[in-house]
Amino acid sequence: MRADGPDAKGWIVHSARTAVTSMASLLAARACQLPEAYWAPITTLVITQSSLGAALSVSRQRLVGTVLGAVVGALIATRSGPHLFVFGACIFVIGLLCAVIGSDHSAYRFGGVTLAIVLLIPRTKSPAHVALHRFAEVSIGIGIALLFTILWPESEESTTAG
Repeated sequence: MRADGPDAKGWIVHSARTAVTSMASLLAARACQLPEAYWAPITTLVITQSSLGAALSVSRQRLVGTVLGAVVGALIATRSGPHLFVFGACIFVIGLLCAVIGSDHSAYRFGGVTLAIVLLIPRTKSPAHVALHRFAEVSIGIGIALLFTILWPESEESTTAG
């Protein structure tokens, strides 16, 4: 779409809403002095939806996946290194856990991403510490996205823009 087209106002409002929400998320994570504060706005960008109902559903799944990935990642990283087959087995287990608890592919994706961050990226801090930070960063991103969905809901005009 061109910025001067019929949906220009919708795009402007949607872009402003997304930018403000992302900045608020980054500021909140920085205020908590999280070492990888950038994960909060990344999560906010993923979660931001047109309606509160959609945002709540997506947020729940992402939070479930993050918890699974963080827990499995922290447990395995304290006992094993980032070996290829260990990583693959953990991804498989997270998928099975998502199925058992009735989560969807969104939870599984976030679980896998969290696992990869906790297990595969070399760190100087303990895996449990890294997992806790990852959970906090994602939780802040989800919380800010939900807050702004309530305070600044997407209008009908901007929903047709996306």
